[in-house]
Amino acid sequence: MTEMLHDGDNKFVTFKLDAEIYALPISQVREVLEFTTVTKVPQTPPFVRGVINLRGNVLPVVDMRLKFGMGRTEKTAETRVIVVDVTVDGEATLLGALADAVKDVIDLPPAQIGPPPKIGTRLRTEFIRGIGRKDDDFIIILDIEEIFTLEELTQVNELGLDASAEADEEDAALAGEAGGPPAEPAVAHLA
Repeated sequence: MTEMLHDGDNKFVTFKLDAEIYALPISQVREVLEFTTVTKVPQTPPFVRGVINLRGNVLPVVDMRLKFGMGRTEKTAETRVIVVDVTVDGEATLLGALADAVKDVIDLPPAQIGPPPKIGTRLRTEFIRGIGRKDDDFIIILDIEEIFTLEELTQVNELGLDASAEADEEDAALAGEAGGPPAEPAVAHLA
């Protein structure tokens, strides 16, 4: 079980949601950003906070606390957006995961990671890849792609694509008025 967790990598980015410590494999984390202004998008699931500008690209941001039923993340000096790689319908894309705070990058050898708890058949736990232990703390290791259903990931991915298409149309219209070339696309998809 624990060999599957690491894929040869024992490093994890740890973060806090409420009082609990969670982790994502560092291989899934692209970068960590300060939490800035989010543009709300109508008719999205409650856990979708909106989109932010990431160097000219549209980045959908989800509130991990809301997704886990903990209540809305409040903006503080420590609030961060963890930019993660996810796969939607075979296509790599970026997603911003809102966290109360990012703690550290830690090394967790397989011996310090146990299997996910068996809570019963009614609760979904497939998004928990394991439970790590560091000093006196338990660390819940997540699989970001299992937290959301395919339908939710597709909807979040379309947020970025829809916002990108609108920006491209606006850029083309502005370029046409100005007589210049169209602007660069607003969303970069990873290969």
